Amino acid sequence: MATFFDRFRNLLTKNAQQTADEYNKAIYNWLGESIVWNPENDTTYINEGYRKNATVYSLINIIAKAASSIPFQVYEKVNDNDYKRYKAMNNGTLDSSVMHKANYLKKKALVELHDTDLHKLLERPNPAQSYASWITELIAFGKLTGNRYIYGIAPDTGNGAGKYKELYVMPSQLIEIVSGGIMQPVKEYQIEYNGQYKIPADQICHIKDFNPYFDGSGSHLYGQSPLRAGLRSMTTNNEAVQTGVKYLQNQTARGVLMSDEGDLNEVQAQQLKDKFRKNFQGSDNAGDVIITPKKLSWVNFGLNASDLSLIEQYNASIKDLCNIYNVPVTLLNNTESSTFNNVKEAKKALYQNCVIPELNKIQDELNRWLAPQYGDKLCIEFDYSVIPELQEETEKVVDQMAKAWWLTPNEKRSAMSFGTDEENEILNEYYIPANLIPASGSDIELEDPQPIAEEKKNPISNIEVKESIEIKASYNDYPQSATNNAKRVKNWIDEHGRNEVDGMTKVGLARMNQLIARESLSLSTLKRTFSFLSRTKGGGYNKINPDYRDTPWRDKGYVAFLGWGGQSMLTYAEKKLNQLDE
Repeated sequence: MATFFDRFRNLLTKNAQQTADEYNKAIYNWLGESIVWNPENDTTYINEGYRKNATVYSLINIIAKAASSIPFQVYEKVNDNDYKRYKAMNNGTLDSSVMHKANYLKKKALVELHDTDLHKLLERPNPAQSYASWITELIAFGKLTGNRYIYGIAPDTGNGAGKYKELYVMPSQLIEIVSGGIMQPVKEYQIEYNGQYKIPADQICHIKDFNPYFDGSGSHLYGQSPLRAGLRSMTTNNEAVQTGVKYLQNQTARGVLMSDEGDLNEVQAQQLKDKFRKNFQGSDNAGDVIITPKKLSWVNFGLNASDLSLIEQYNASIKDLCNIYNVPVTLLNNTESSTFNNVKEAKKALYQNCVIPELNKIQDELNRWLAPQYGDKLCIEFDYSVIPELQEETEKVVDQMAKAWWLTPNEKRSAMSFGTDEENEILNEYYIPANLIPASGSDIELEDPQPIAEEKKNPISNIEVKESIEIKASYNDYPQSATNNAKRVKNWIDEHGRNEVDGMTKVGLARMNQLIARESLSLSTLKRTFSFLSRTKGGGYNKINPDYRDTPWRDKGYVAFLGWGGQSMLTYAEKKLNQLDE
C-alpha cells in the first residue's frame, strides 16, 4: 500500500508535469512535430559580416583572441553556499575589492584538481583542434549568429560509456531545431550539409543569446544575433566602403571649362588647357585669384568624397558596431582617442564588458551539460587573474592584503591564488602590528563590564571558539598503516625509478613524504587528502588493475591512492572531519 509520503510525492510530480504542459501549450501553440525554422538569416551575418566587413571581422577577432588566452581550471565544490556567493561576485565588474573577496570565497568553496579526464578533454577537444582554436570557433559563431552548438561524442559501451571523449563546434548557420511537438519542443538537431544528419538533443549543448521574439512557432528557441540589431549599421558600413571604391574607380576630370562667347576649336581648347596648367596649377598658385579677359563657365562632373559624407557615415557605423559588441572603438586604431592611458582603459573595458561575460555564459552552460558527467561536484572556472589589464587591480589587492593584519599569511596567499604553504605551520598564525594595543592598555577609561546572565550569552561565541580550534588544529595521530602505504610507494620509486612509477604528482610526492616523516597535518591538508582519496576510490583506483597485478607500481591510479595513505588514511580523515561537523 502506498504511504502518505508516496501519494504526496506523486501529487507534486503530477502537478509539476501539468504545469509544464500548460506552459508548453501557451508558448508553443503553433509548434508541430517538424523543423523549427530560424527567422534569422545567419548566412548573411557570416557572408556580409565576417567575410566582407572589415569592422565586423576585426571586432570578432579582438574578442575571440582575448578570450582564448584565458586559461580554464577544474575544481571540486566543497561549499555550495560560498560557491554561489563567489559566482555572484564574479559575474559583476571586477575591481580590486571584488577580486579580493571573490578569490577568498573561491578558496573556501573550491578545491583545485589536476590532470582529470575533464582537463584532458578540454585541452584537446577533438583530434583536429586545440583548446584555443576550439574556444575561438565557439565564441566567433556565437558573436555572429547568437547561437553556439557543441556536439559531444561518447562511447556507448565500456568504462567510459556516456562520457564525452570528443567535442566539436557545429556551424550554427547550418543547424536547425527539430521539434517533437508541444510536449517536447526540442527533440533533436538537424544539420544540412551534403545531406541531412539528425543528432539527439542531449548530445548538443546549445548556448544561445537572449531572443525576445515569441511567435508561437518556437522562433525564440534560437538566439538573436547581435548583427540582427546592427544590420543597418553593418549595411551602411558596407555601402560606404563600396561607394568609396566606386568613386575611386570612376574618377574622371573634375569638370568642363567652357567659353560663353563662342565655340573653341580643338587647337584653342588644348592651348587653353595648357595655359591653365602652366599658370594656375601647383602649390605656388594655391589660393590665388584667376582673372580672364573672356567670359567662361564651369560644369562640375560629380561630388567629392566630403560632399557625399562618406567618411562621417562610415565612422558612425563603426561606432554603432562597436557598441553592439561592447568593444571600445579605441581598439580599432581610432587615432582621435588612442592615447596610452585611453588604450589601457579600453582594454580593461573590453575584458570587463565583453570577454568575461561571454566566458561566464559558456562556463555556466558547460557546468550544466558537461561537468556532471565527470563528477557531481566538479565545475569549470576561468582564471581571470591572469589578465594583464587587470593586474593594476591585483596591485591594489596586494596593498589591501599587506594592511589586513586580521588575516593569516596563508589566507592572504589563498586570496592571491598562490595556494597555502602547508610546510610552514607558522603561516597560519595572526601577525598584529606592534602599534596596535588593546583598549585596556591605553589611557582611555572604560566602564566596568556588566555581568551577563547565563541564559543571555551569545551563542555565536561557541562558533568562534570552534573556528579558532579548527584554524590551529593539527593531526599527527593518523594510523601507521597510512605511513606504511606511503613507504611502499617510496620503495617502488627507489627501486624502479620515477619513469617507471609514474602515478605521483609533485603534490602527491609532498604528501607521501609528510606521511613517511609522520609530520602533523593541518586541517586544510586533511580536507584535501580526504577529497583526493574519495575521488580516487570513486574511480576504482583503490584496487589494483588486473592488467598490473604482477607490476602494481605501473598502475598510476593505485600508486596515487597508496601514496596519499590509502584506505586507512581515507577512513581516518573521514572520521576526523565528521567530528568537526558535530
